[in-house]
Amino acid sequence: MSAILVWFRRDLRLADNPALAAAAECGLPVVPVYVHAPDEEAPWSPGAASQWWLHHSLVALDAALRRRGSRLVVRRGPTGSALEALIEETGATRVFWNRLYEPAIVARDTALKARLRERGLEARSFNANQLVEPWEIATGGGGPYRVFTPFWRNLSARIEPRPPTPPPDRLATPELSSLPVEALGLLPTIPWDAGFRDAWTPGEAGAIAALEAFLDGAVGPYASERDRPDRPGTSRLSPHLHFGEIGPRQIVHALHQAGFGERGAPFVRELGWREFSTHLLHHFPHTSDAPLNPAFERFPWAEPEPERLRAWQRGRTGIPIVDAGMRELWSTGWMHNRVRMIVASFLTKNLRYHWINGARWFWDTLVDADLANNTQGWQWSAGSGADAAPYFRIFNQVLQGERFDPDGAYVRRHVPELARVPAKAIHKPWILRPAELAALGLDRTPYARPIVDLAASRDAALAAYHGMRER
Repeated sequence: MSAILVWFRRDLRLADNPALAAAAECGLPVVPVYVHAPDEEAPWSPGAASQWWLHHSLVALDAALRRRGSRLVVRRGPTGSALEALIEETGATRVFWNRLYEPAIVARDTALKARLRERGLEARSFNANQLVEPWEIATGGGGPYRVFTPFWRNLSARIEPRPPTPPPDRLATPELSSLPVEALGLLPTIPWDAGFRDAWTPGEAGAIAALEAFLDGAVGPYASERDRPDRPGTSRLSPHLHFGEIGPRQIVHALHQAGFGERGAPFVRELGWREFSTHLLHHFPHTSDAPLNPAFERFPWAEPEPERLRAWQRGRTGIPIVDAGMRELWSTGWMHNRVRMIVASFLTKNLRYHWINGARWFWDTLVDADLANNTQGWQWSAGSGADAAPYFRIFNQVLQGERFDPDGAYVRRHVPELARVPAKAIHKPWILRPAELAALGLDRTPYARPIVDLAASRDAALAAYHGMRER
């Protein structure tokens, strides 16, 4: 018996899956396999929220394969040993997969490809999850980009809205032993995921449904609505993209097919930021843990105080828009992008804690936790990354709330104890008189006195920044 192994990772879909399509064209039995080896992704092994999503996405993928006469073969790592065992069991002569771009995974995949080829096997990898490979775009001097605008100018000229490849109608897969997905232990032992279940439908079908909902409603006004956390103005496709349940080329094609063209351009540009993040991590792999701008190695970050850090993590800072975002994250595994910038500025500037503290918390609690996007976002907020917001540009959380959540609907939704606060004070309840705070039950809460003074902490952050510059 001979077969082709298709090694699934974060390409958990059947449509527009180049590794699967190439295998199906060969006419041999296809073995779809998932190998669970989280330790091989250290130090950024998937967090708890990502594992929740992965469980449900693997279940959905297995069901989709079964409808085509196949199934997902699930094994435990080490990856090399698991794949070689399947090669022995099936007589496979080819192993196909789609590329990932995190430093630890690239190193593992490179070594594995060489190992398989030494054994005389055909080992091929494909691009399933990027519009353009990160090494295919370069500056005029041949180097990587550090600024988004010229990167986007280069990338946007290469984007072609070509039709995605359809899923295979049938797949012949030999009978093989497989672990049930439940055996991987991905679901939480303490049931904190009720909000996740209400908010998301992991899997390829859920991704297509989310795209269709976006096309039906939010994509038209996206440019004006995407910064409003109080409104459904974003696509919510980020976790589906991260797990490869849908690819960026599918989205671009769907936008064109739906007739959005120029009106869809603002959203495609946001896909460009995703590409830029991958480009940066590919060319500067150290930035997942260290600043791109080496000057920030000298920045005097404050030593985190456990109580303050926990107050930020759990949405108990006393700053309403910050707390709303952190509670949205805790309950749904997701946070609106505008609010991500607000809470990150608060952590890295008002608290002056190293951005890695925020990156690690997001990594464990986001269902769309993506190393490239997470790294780029936090370094942007901290002022230490590519195309970064200058450190001295410090968000005023009150003004941000008043501008982007003007009626306080977002805050009231996620911080119910503020539901009765009048609109004039919803983003700064501490301005209320003591008797008013007491009547609302807020007099003994952080909303009477936040954990930091915004003005004083801003001044301290600027002083630290200027001190770094002098050194």
